Amino acid sequence: MRFSLSRSGFVITSGLAQGVDTEAHKGAIRGLQTIAVLGASPENIYPRVNLRLAEQIVCKGGLLISEFPPGTKPRPEHFPRRNRIISGLSLGTLVVEAALKSGSLITARLAMEQGREVYAIPGSIHHSLAKGCHALIREGATLVETQQQIIEPLAPLLGYLAHQMELTSDKSDSRIPIEKELTEPSKGLLDRIRQTSITLDQLYIETAIPISELQQLLINLQLDGKIDRYGDRFIAIE
Repeated sequence: MRFSLSRSGFVITSGLAQGVDTEAHKGAIRGLQTIAVLGASPENIYPRVNLRLAEQIVCKGGLLISEFPPGTKPRPEHFPRRNRIISGLSLGTLVVEAALKSGSLITARLAMEQGREVYAIPGSIHHSLAKGCHALIREGATLVETQQQIIEPLAPLLGYLAHQMELTSDKSDSRIPIEKELTEPSKGLLDRIRQTSITLDQLYIETAIPISELQQLLINLQLDGKIDRYGDRFIAIE
């Protein structure tokens, strides 16, 4: 799954820890780039067994990111702290395995607070490392079994962002900002959100717009700077 996601255009972000993080980075550098968020300064790679992997990430055009100043050693309290950066950089967070008390659950819950998508792979009810995934699914995370179940809802956003980057590149010499004209459905949504904050479910009930189309319209309004999302509610910001 990790290689397929990378090959589909996703830049995989993880924490360079041993285990699932290591495999995620290894799979990602086979397809595209990957980002490793560190719990120490970049010259103090932890665990040391992943030093070679860190070098490969950089050689492949990926990034090592740390908020810690030079000379900072890895400490237990650094790793939950760096998880908010992992989730904040990501469109969605996938939890493959997690005990009920684990850093993966911290990352997933931070992602929920940040309005990101959260996915979890289920497992046996007798497996301790599946219990965290099951807890997340009960809390609203999307149950996934294949990479396609992750790609399908996020692909439109990735395509839109790529298109916006192309437009920005083409108009890099332009000094005059161009106001994008909204479509009628987008105008209707914006007018409704201006009245009061509202959830996706409420908008769906009121508008009867297919959920996938509604999500794309809302994403476009967010990218245009017209609305923002706080928790599960959309608000107008202009």
